[in-house]
Amino acid sequence: MSLWSQSTLAHSTQLLYAGFAQDSPARKEASGTSGSPETVGMCTLTVGCKSGYKIFSLEAVDKLEQVYQCSEAKDVYIVETLVSCNVVALVSLQAPRKLKVCHLHTRLELCSYSYSRSVLAVRLNRHRMVVCLEEALFFYSFQDLRLLHVISETPSNETGLCALHDNYLAYPGSVSMGKVHVFDTIHLRAATSILAHNSPLAALAFDATGYKLATASEKGTVIRVFSIPEGQKLYEFRRGLKRCVQICSLTFSLKGLFLCASSNTETVHVFRLHTEAELQEQDATWTGYLGKLLVASSSYLPTRVTEIISQGRAFATVHLPFCDLKTSCFLATIQNVPQLLVAASNGYLYIYNLDSQDGGECTLLKRHSLGFIHDQELPRSLFLIYRPSNFTLQLHYHWVSGRWLKLTVVMG
Repeated sequence: MSLWSQSTLAHSTQLLYAGFAQDSPARKEASGTSGSPETVGMCTLTVGCKSGYKIFSLEAVDKLEQVYQCSEAKDVYIVETLVSCNVVALVSLQAPRKLKVCHLHTRLELCSYSYSRSVLAVRLNRHRMVVCLEEALFFYSFQDLRLLHVISETPSNETGLCALHDNYLAYPGSVSMGKVHVFDTIHLRAATSILAHNSPLAALAFDATGYKLATASEKGTVIRVFSIPEGQKLYEFRRGLKRCVQICSLTFSLKGLFLCASSNTETVHVFRLHTEAELQEQDATWTGYLGKLLVASSSYLPTRVTEIISQGRAFATVHLPFCDLKTSCFLATIQNVPQLLVAASNGYLYIYNLDSQDGGECTLLKRHSLGFIHDQELPRSLFLIYRPSNFTLQLHYHWVSGRWLKLTVVMG
């Protein structure tokens, strides 16, 4: 996802883009990839920045390896990759209306496209490439990169919000409310529309099967999960009550049992999607009995109170060492252990444990630098002394908010 904003552009140490990928058992089976259906592929992280873009592989919690780097393109704020197909789609701030599709290893440009407006998002899968502008969507065949379909005059989508799975694309259907349009990318026709929230949409995410779609609004307090293509509400989770936040990213775990949400606050929430068997088992417990009593009494309560009672709470949480930074979260399986990954616009990758049985507070396992020079790694002060023939000039600089400020000048 793009982490770019006017504030991040001012600092070369920060990321403009961060995207995770890991082949799930469902995707392997659908694509015909060899290997056990229960195994998962290696987790990769692709980042874009002012100096180009990089691809990392994460084989273990303490082993983050840079496997690819390109410094030929600058100010890369979109870098969508299909590593298995050796294809990368790039958009630079230097030419935001131009999309380049290149071969990952030879770096040869396969094709390029120019548009009337800035490219806000690009989504790739093995069948389609989708390009999102503020008021238009372009659908290309991935096999020959041929334009197949255009949806013009879409509701204004300033952030380029959209989510792509093998068969469906989800995108905002309104600027005033949280309406989702789901488009069939194979048959190139509308599939369904869902009124997911009262407020405009802020985040969308498909699970690995493409049959579940998670949504969040600009208020950021409630997250819902719908069945696709039916559009039936399956789950509803409450992120918080006291404050509205900006949801940065939503992501499902590989097997669809957990849903993670990061925001502009210091807290990342993980929700558990209970299976039918788990719900039946819970009904037989004392907690399940109390839940039934609450449901039975809900008809006597105000609608707002009933909604809050019925909403699920976070199964696990992460408290980041910062707030007000853009983040991209991902639920990965590393060495057969579930982990929560957070890439932040400050140029770091944070890895947390996730107790899939008991949940609770996740602990930080490792913090990886993504290879940028960070503010805290620079000296705080700098003295420069010049000695021309007849006097001495001393300059004192101090590092503040990503730049050097000249504090004093002493002549003697």
